[in-house]
Amino acid sequence: MNKWIVAGLVAIVAGATPALAQKPDQPDAFAEALFDPQLVLQNAQHIGLTAAQRRTILDEIKATQVALAPLQADMTEPAMELVELLGQTKVDEARVLAKTEQVLRIENEVKKRQTALLVRIKNVLTSDQQARLRELRKANRKGDGDVESLKPVQ
Repeated sequence: MNKWIVAGLVAIVAGATPALAQKPDQPDAFAEALFDPQLVLQNAQHIGLTAAQRRTILDEIKATQVALAPLQADMTEPAMELVELLGQTKVDEARVLAKTEQVLRIENEVKKRQTALLVRIKNVLTSDQQARLRELRKANRKGDGDVESLKPVQ
């Protein structure tokens, strides 16, 4: 049960910043400017991704995963402690805020590294590939998923 509470708390902390910065009816400018690695790799043929680009992207993903593992592990204990503090009948606000700050510091580092990965992936792509990805993303959002109209790059 504690694992679910910790996972929920971490998800809330992770999602808090974007949720506060964005109005519900506005598109996510951050997501619009960058590209999900899965979108890029799943549509490699449609965007004309070269073998060298694919290799570079996969190397960047692996390096980021290796760098994030210890940070995510470092966040587990403070998050569990925070849950424990919040579960008390009388909550010590100062301790909760200090522990929240500790969790958020680690989360901030995770987000910085994730952002760096997305920037590196974007920088590997040509402007034409980026335009094709935007078209694919738009088609997927509409729900028609009409990637067939986007002929693969020869």
